[in-house]
Amino acid sequence: MIEIDTLKSSIFGLQKSQNYFVMNLHEFQGKQILSGYGVSVPMSIVAESPAKAVEAAKEIQKMTGSDKWAVKAQIHAGGRGKGGGVKIAKSIEEVELFADQIIGMTLITPQTSAEGKYVRKVLVEQNIYYPGPYPVSEIYMSILLNRATSRNMILYSPRGGMDIEKVAEETPDQIFTEEIDPKVGLQAFQARKIAFNLGLSGTAFKEMVKFVAALYKAYEGSDASLFEINPVIKAADDRIYAADAKVVIDNNALFRQIEIAGMRDLNEEDPIEVEASRFDLNYVKLDGNVGCMVNGAGLAMATMDMIKMSGGDPANFLDVGGTANAKRVEEGFRIILKDPNVKAILVNIFGGIVRCDRVAQGVVDAYNNIGEIEVPIIVRLQGTNAEEGKEIIDKSGLKVFSAIRLQDAAALVNEVLK
Repeated sequence: MIEIDTLKSSIFGLQKSQNYFVMNLHEFQGKQILSGYGVSVPMSIVAESPAKAVEAAKEIQKMTGSDKWAVKAQIHAGGRGKGGGVKIAKSIEEVELFADQIIGMTLITPQTSAEGKYVRKVLVEQNIYYPGPYPVSEIYMSILLNRATSRNMILYSPRGGMDIEKVAEETPDQIFTEEIDPKVGLQAFQARKIAFNLGLSGTAFKEMVKFVAALYKAYEGSDASLFEINPVIKAADDRIYAADAKVVIDNNALFRQIEIAGMRDLNEEDPIEVEASRFDLNYVKLDGNVGCMVNGAGLAMATMDMIKMSGGDPANFLDVGGTANAKRVEEGFRIILKDPNVKAILVNIFGGIVRCDRVAQGVVDAYNNIGEIEVPIIVRLQGTNAEEGKEIIDKSGLKVFSAIRLQDAAALVNEVLK
């Protein structure tokens, strides 16, 4: 039995700790992509004001006959309903009321920080829970990479509309997976197997087979890291809809996904991370007290481990890359110092392509250009011209501690924190 928590954390952990690898989309944007590949989605219109929400509801009613609407906050986080960000309107007046309540609110969900996210727009969507000859059911379905097997995998359950972790804990027999061989892609028998395991028959069975095929095509075609549809709705007429859409795109593929790249919403991202990206710095804010500046992702991870073992907590992940020149070092300092929780800064550079003496001079120049830096700085240089770099730091007269060995840098971190 596959470990659901481990599997999902492999992608959600990536989102939370290394956001520069992925790009999140709003629900309405994800549904635009799905629709373009033939996935059935409810008719919906995004609105940035209560008046626009009313216009959207009237247009949806005109086109579908729907007399109820879902009004959904559009933020980059799940669990919106639990925070009051999703409401069902039974009249045009309620559409206006709910849109007015949601737009402008700060929505806190299990997937946001304690500060929450400011809501700028809502999605007004047709009712797909209408009465009919068959019972309505909610299904969970996601597509992601199983890193253990290097294959894409469809994870699904007939118990949709709730946290998949809870389903796995309470009824693990209701969790199914289907792995796809990348050499041949999704096969027709696999789509049929999924529909069968979901307990579908007749028209619903056929609709689900088409739905799964289109969904996988959309996943591959958009270079996604994750598609999560919770719930997939089997409507009362046995039609299948994607009632929600969490879509995460691999940043490394955006060069060939120009239209999707244009969907990036900077308002939903940490402003410091956005600023760092302008200088080609890979930065992710964390909750600790020791800022770190490193060249290389692997070294950065090791540095964060070292900070933890020294009694501190990493305040950020910051990779300045292999060309750590003076300008990049200075911008790195400026970004780290924007975090008021930082009590010390550790610069850990391995001089391979870049010479340590040049990095050291960059640190001194950055210190002088920024002005008085109140937090202590530890600079550990190893590699080409490491001794020369240490000498530059030691003779600078600045409040900078230098080290060459990793254990010396760890001891200095521990000392300055005390």
